[in-house]
Amino acid sequence: MAVIRPFCCIRPAGELAGRVAALPYDVYSREEAKREIEREPLSFLSVDRAEAGLPDTVDAYDGQVYEKAREALARFEREGVLIREEEPCMYLYELTMDGHTQTGIAACAAVDDYLNGVVKKHENTREDKERDRIRHVDALNAQTGPIFLAYRARKGLRELLEEIKEGEALYDFEAADGIRHRVFRIGEAERITALIKEIGEAGDVYIADGHHRAASAVKVALKRRKERPDYDGSEEFNYFLSVLFPDEELRILPYNRVVRDLNGLSAEAFLERVQEHFRIVEPDGAQEAKHPSEKGRMGMLLDGTWYVLEAREEIRSEDPIRGLDVSLLQDYILAPVLGVEDPRTDQRIEFIGGIRGSAELERRCGDDMRVAFSMYPTSMEELLAVADAGLLMPPKSTWFEPKLRSGLFIHEED
Repeated sequence: MAVIRPFCCIRPAGELAGRVAALPYDVYSREEAKREIEREPLSFLSVDRAEAGLPDTVDAYDGQVYEKAREALARFEREGVLIREEEPCMYLYELTMDGHTQTGIAACAAVDDYLNGVVKKHENTREDKERDRIRHVDALNAQTGPIFLAYRARKGLRELLEEIKEGEALYDFEAADGIRHRVFRIGEAERITALIKEIGEAGDVYIADGHHRAASAVKVALKRRKERPDYDGSEEFNYFLSVLFPDEELRILPYNRVVRDLNGLSAEAFLERVQEHFRIVEPDGAQEAKHPSEKGRMGMLLDGTWYVLEAREEIRSEDPIRGLDVSLLQDYILAPVLGVEDPRTDQRIEFIGGIRGSAELERRCGDDMRVAFSMYPTSMEELLAVADAGLLMPPKSTWFEPKLRSGLFIHEED
């Protein structure tokens, strides 16, 4: 039974919400974040990607970055860009993309639920990114990006959220990428009680997106507990910022891979190794390779040519982890052929969200990468099966769209 609770939110002044709201920090490169802040000085990237406001010679993980983030958050409050709720609230957060709408509940989930497995994980995290967010939360004493949670849909909860939408929206704006965002404040005690009850009865909840943010918030909470041995569990650091969505409304895009080199192999030798476990299928034009049409198939871009790779029967599996396409790629190409043993730490591999399309894979292979892999997306059913089995996918196995905006809800830890 998952526990959620309202919180005294720090949030944008009403008319500024669309200017403040920003895509998650890890969607942007440093240069992209810098350009976005130049375009919109109120962008929350000034807090979430503070290195963009420092000289390029300053390392992204330098202590100055976290100090600048803390200063930016304080400045936004001081200037009235951000305001504080006086009473604990929850929020309904609706996102609409290409005619598809998903409706979530912004609230705080319990650290203990993460620790005892009620909040279920499905992915490994990358150590460098986890350390970064730990330092960010610790320096700001606040969680600035919500964890995207999923629950199994419930009719009663759906009806309750539709009723809330009949009221007046707190925010209603269309972002530059065309996604519409609506937020409704939920301050009535009876509605909050009803939401808590419904989520509790929904059973376990699942991290859809934000594994690094969740792990970091939990580790900061454990640090606070050690520092304050008299804590009683009610303190804000025992909860982390979340938005919870029904599983039936969520959409997953592929999470593609690019690798810097062929691990010392020639292109010919590499293709020979690949064919030990995959058939190279002639694509029906490049589209089949750029956008694989079914599970067990993936595209590969090498030296300007797109190939379709089809997993041979002997490597396919019904196992929740070993049967994933991202696992087949990792276990039979990335690790044994390209030498990427640990994708969490190996600097030769990078992950490209499916929203960027095949053009980004082609750009990177023409720039600083040698080979790219386009994936068939992991399904929501696969995600739930992995999490229910207590297993973990390889890192960056799922890319959810639309992305939750950072800066709309901020949870202070004290």
